[in-house]
Amino acid sequence: MRTDVDAFLRRLAQELRPRTDESVDVLLQSVRGELPELWQYEDIAVLATKETAAHVTTFLHMLEQGLDATEVAAPSNSLELARRFARSGVPVSTLLRAYRLGHIGLFQLIQAEVPRLTDDPDLINAASTRLMTAGFAYVDRTSERVVLAYQEERDRRLQRRLVMTNDAGRRIGTTLDIRRTAQELADVGIDDFADHVTVDMLVSVLPDDGTHPPSDPPLLRRVAQRSASGDASSLIAPDRTHTYPARSEQARALATGRPELYSAPSADLPAPADGVRSADGVHSALLVPLLARGDTLGLVQFLRDATTAPFDEDDLLIAGEIAARAAVYLDNARRYTHEHTTALTLQRSLLPQHAVEQSAVVAASRYLPSGSRAGVGGDWYDVIPLSGARVALVVGDVVGRGLHASATMGRLRTAVRAFADIDLMPDELLTHLDDVVIRLQHEEGQEAGETSATCLYAVYDPVSRLCSLASAGHVLPAVAGPPAGDDRGLAGGDDRGLPGEGEGVDRDGDGNDPALSDANDRAPSDDDNRPLSDGDGPALPRGDGPALRSVTFPDMPIGPPLGLGGLPFETTQFTLPEGSLLALYTDGLIASRTRDVDEARATLREVLATAPESPDEVCDRLLAALLPTRPADDVALLVARTLTLDPGHVATLDLPSDPAAVSGARRFASATLTAWGLDDLSFTTELVVSELVTNAIRYGQSPIQLRLIRQSTLTCEVFDGSGTAPHLRRARTFDEGGRGLLLVAQCARRWGTRHTREGKVIWAELPLPAEGSAPYDL
Repeated sequence: MRTDVDAFLRRLAQELRPRTDESVDVLLQSVRGELPELWQYEDIAVLATKETAAHVTTFLHMLEQGLDATEVAAPSNSLELARRFARSGVPVSTLLRAYRLGHIGLFQLIQAEVPRLTDDPDLINAASTRLMTAGFAYVDRTSERVVLAYQEERDRRLQRRLVMTNDAGRRIGTTLDIRRTAQELADVGIDDFADHVTVDMLVSVLPDDGTHPPSDPPLLRRVAQRSASGDASSLIAPDRTHTYPARSEQARALATGRPELYSAPSADLPAPADGVRSADGVHSALLVPLLARGDTLGLVQFLRDATTAPFDEDDLLIAGEIAARAAVYLDNARRYTHEHTTALTLQRSLLPQHAVEQSAVVAASRYLPSGSRAGVGGDWYDVIPLSGARVALVVGDVVGRGLHASATMGRLRTAVRAFADIDLMPDELLTHLDDVVIRLQHEEGQEAGETSATCLYAVYDPVSRLCSLASAGHVLPAVAGPPAGDDRGLAGGDDRGLPGEGEGVDRDGDGNDPALSDANDRAPSDDDNRPLSDGDGPALPRGDGPALRSVTFPDMPIGPPLGLGGLPFETTQFTLPEGSLLALYTDGLIASRTRDVDEARATLREVLATAPESPDEVCDRLLAALLPTRPADDVALLVARTLTLDPGHVATLDLPSDPAAVSGARRFASATLTAWGLDDLSFTTELVVSELVTNAIRYGQSPIQLRLIRQSTLTCEVFDGSGTAPHLRRARTFDEGGRGLLLVAQCARRWGTRHTREGKVIWAELPLPAEGSAPYDL
């Protein structure tokens, strides 16, 4: 039987040999279908055809001669193909898979021929077994040789690349300066690699070249060059703009983004730039586009003289890797410059541009961008006028740097203004803002905490001198009382109006603590004026010399940063004497690697203790004392000096829940305006008061209170104990009601509702007449 099998296999090989080319085409088509990515390499595709034909011929020869696999040498071109795979960076797993697919296909072709030559089942079975044994032995034997050739070539290639790329990684990209980075690339290129190196960048991608639309041919700027001989007279002058001919090799490399290798004769060498003489003696060139993140930044050329061996394919791979690394550094440099400028512009445009008109505080602010490479952060501040002469002071800090942080800051600042417009308590506002940050995380597909921010929100009422504030992970503000001996705003001349710990502070936000409600604005009790303890020790003593301010950091709870969700925020309330200073800031003001936070807070206390009346001067002094050099982190600083509204500018009337009380409210409003010299507003004010009081009596519940506030505008407020919010509606022709709030909206400059823990306040602001008005003197 063995003799019969040997003879059958010999006959089988002889039958297949004339169809070798046909078999090769079938095998290559099968491999191409499974591994199409290999056919992007032209040299591999050409060599693969020869290598496949050699394998078919060798295996058929082994069958024809009855040889063992150990007696057959692997085709030489299969070893060369393995080396090409290694030089092209194709994984060895892909090489072996292609090898297995080819041999399995060959085995299947041969196996398909067996039934055509015999119908003897025993012979078919024996031949198939011999074919399988011989095929696996041949694959194992040749695979070992192929993998060994691949490994040797890869090790040699990796060792050379490792040395050069390590040197390039160490020497290129030491700064975020584009021209210096390009020069570092040129310097690395002439070290045992090229005789001349030039680096050109597209003018359109350089941040300091203004706006240049793409052109054809593209306009480039020579940002760096280096010659091993030191003679660069035949090259383009540094920093000069130029173009390459439209059909030149350089223009093609820029258009395709593929590195190219050119060698002598000189006719094959790239043409120089327009109007520039080629480097003398150059006989080999590598043209490598600078590509980063899908963008073409420019072109680097490595040139060799006739005295040096020409570049080969391996040199092209090394040059491509060095250029790719340098391109990332160049792109980082240009992106940093562009993003830093853009983010800073965006940041400044999103911050308040002008002081808002309000009569509660005199405020000044400063914003300092970071001096580090980390980029502009998301620090912000805001001053928001509220109803009832109150004002909201906000400072916040978005975690992160760059455009994303600036854009997030703008979104949060807008959200704060929207929530402030509906007059939410500080803890409620931060709760809603926390929800906004969580929604941003979900929209951006981020995990909890990836988009985060801190925020301090404070509301100051100049009528009651009540300050309400809450913190979402933000640093505590500093509070400085008026200078010693200044009794403005103090009952009986004492100084118990500074923020303090004890009975005057609403900590849990339930409205049951003895703090002033913003619904009926009752006068503060003595307990409300208890001073807070300063967590950093006693206030500065009042001695001889300049009048000192008592400086404290409110002993208040700090809630979690925005974006965590599920945790509560707490509002703290205390009263402030007129002339007190509130300093709100981000942690960049006091945090430093070279200074302890406690030391910075002590410095802040010292500055505020002797602070002048002007918040602008206070800002300058704080920055000079705490930030003598450019800050490592962004800094937002907001300093506000509190004012109080003269009691003579506020009139309050308690009303019964009886429709007959409406006429009394109108008479009270008319008499008050006469006393204030605002008779011209009587008709409009009586109409607004009548509608607001009627609305409170009809749809609200006791207690009901009317309050008139005269400042830069005339504010009419009506409080009632119901939490139901009013809304405008369109009355039908024969409806008897439904037009009250519409009339108020038409008469008032603006109107709205704010909810309190005891009920709600409906308010409307009326502009003072151009003549005869007596606005509050700040």
